[in-house]
Parts: sequence; C-alpha cells; structure tokens
Amino acid sequence: MAKVKVLNLNPEDQKGLQQLTKSGVIKSRKLNRCRILLLAAQGKSKREIAGILSMSTTTVVKTCKRYVEGGLENALNERPRPGAPSIFSGKQKAKITALACSNAPKGAGRWSLRLLADKAIELKLVETISYDTVRLILKKTNLNPT
Repeated sequence: MAKVKVLNLNPEDQKGLQQLTKSGVIKSRKLNRCRILLLAAQGKSKREIAGILSMSTTTVVKTCKRYVEGGLENALNERPRPGAPSIFSGKQKAKITALACSNAPKGAGRWSLRLLADKAIELKLVETISYDTVRLILKKTNLNPT
C-alpha cells in the first residue's frame, strides 16, 4: 500500500473550510473542493477521497496541487475560462439594436433578422454580420424583432 501524503492545512484555512461546508450557501463545486481539502488533511488517500465524493482522482489531485501552489483562494475558486473576444463593440451592438427599434423599410411589415443584417452592412455599421449574430445581439437586449 502506498504511503499517503497528508495535506498540511493552515489552521485558519481549516477553520474557514469547516465553516464553508456548514454554511449551506456555496456552489456545489466549491463545496466539493472544500471537502477534498478537509479529507486530504485527515490523511485520506486521493483514491479514497475520489470514492467518497464520487469524483475523479484527477479532480482531487488538481485541487490539492492548487492549494499547495497558490493557497486556499486558488484551490476553491474557479479560474476565468478562455473565450473568444467579442467581434463587435458595444457601440456597434447598440446601433444594431437602435436599427431594430426603428421603422421597418418600405415594403416590409417589420424587421426580419436578414433585413437587419443587410441594412447594418449597407449603413456601414459593420463590415459583415450574419442574421444569426443579429439574433444573438437582440436576444441579449430582450428584443423580439419578429
């Protein structure tokens, strides 16, 4: 049997973790991380912790490693996730929204997403835009053009 490496928690951190687990108002992922650290401090193996909490051993190892490398806040909190930056500025989105609020062009009863996309390009608000992107912009403003 492999020797279990006990995680040495700072007494303040241990007290804070115990309070967090009893508070009942934290997200489940953060609660699981608290439990991982507390069980690791009790001398449980990574596999035992994974079995007790019904999660992968990798999650347990990474959480303990994050505590050792960066402290309690680093271990408990989510890191920002990467994502593609927005293609359009807030001004461009606002102009498209304002366009959707204006009167529909002659011959159309109301704005369609395709009409809005074509008009935004025609007015040089944007170089290119798909009607689906127009839909997403308007969705965030709770506007329904149809």
